[in-house]
Amino acid sequence: MPASSDPAAARRQRQFLNRISSRLRTEAGAQVRALTRSNSGLTLDYDNPPGDPGLFGPDAVCWRVHADFPAMLAGGVSALLLQTLHPLALAGVWDHSTFRTDMQGRLGRTAQFIAGTTYGSRADAMALIERVRRIHSHISGSAPDGRPYAADDPALLTWVHVAEVSSFLAGYLRYVGPLSEAEQDCYYNEVAQVADMLGATGVPRSCAAVAAYLEAMRPQLEASARTREWRGSS
Repeated sequence: MPASSDPAAARRQRQFLNRISSRLRTEAGAQVRALTRSNSGLTLDYDNPPGDPGLFGPDAVCWRVHADFPAMLAGGVSALLLQTLHPLALAGVWDHSTFRTDMQGRLGRTAQFIAGTTYGSRADAMALIERVRRIHSHISGSAPDGRPYAADDPALLTWVHVAEVSSFLAGYLRYVGPLSEAEQDCYYNEVAQVADMLGATGVPRSCAAVAAYLEAMRPQLEASARTREWRGSS
């Protein structure tokens, strides 16, 4: 649609495009939520108890970043692809996850965890965190190169967390809108609390710290045959 030289017409055109964009985003979000409905067995009540701010509260930057579901989906796919470059993280997923037979269920459980720890009551958020910790405590094994892994390894938890939240933030910045560097730092500092409670250590809490962490991790990453097969199946 060509831009109009008439200010009033141009304003109406922008309003029309904004309405269309908002409608498409809302419909896309509803469809994606249906696809990622959790089968974890947990039911979250986002309305009760009244006044419970959960872990963060409505003024938190993560409330804004995690609110746009299409952008979060793009970030989530990016996070999964990035996470599989770590051989030990990939080994745990390969040996214990149902991603090859139940990708929708896996996405649903992840979406529920993010939504519940962001917007749920403190009790629901802590229940989700405790559930993940309990599951992680039973996951261990050996990678193809013989190195042992455990899902509750603090270093692996930090890797999974940073890959995830850096991808979520990138999705928001790319598809929703800008955030100041201070707001981005605030986002990383907020979500690091969840990683801490899951058992991660040395979690980076700013843009600069996340960038430095990802650069430092590069020597440990590899695109193996398993990585390529996983990407093909996803």
